[in-house]
Amino acid sequence: MAIIVTLDVMLARRKLKARDVAAAIGMAETNLSLLKSGKVKGVRFDTLAKLCRVLDCQPGDLLEFDASGPDETD
Repeated sequence: MAIIVTLDVMLARRKLKARDVAAAIGMAETNLSLLKSGKVKGVRFDTLAKLCRVLDCQPGDLLEFDASGPDETD
């Protein structure tokens, strides 16, 4: 099972740059890049809410569940 971050898809749909979104939500561009690549173990609900507000989307537009992916229960 795996959670797939589809932030890059939403950025492309909205024609926004990660740098601009990071600045709008008060997040370091590096951290947004890590989130975008799926290299984080978690995301705070307030960060998710800020992303949804700036991108005018729902959390499900940014995250996807893949039941066939590897089970990451560290």
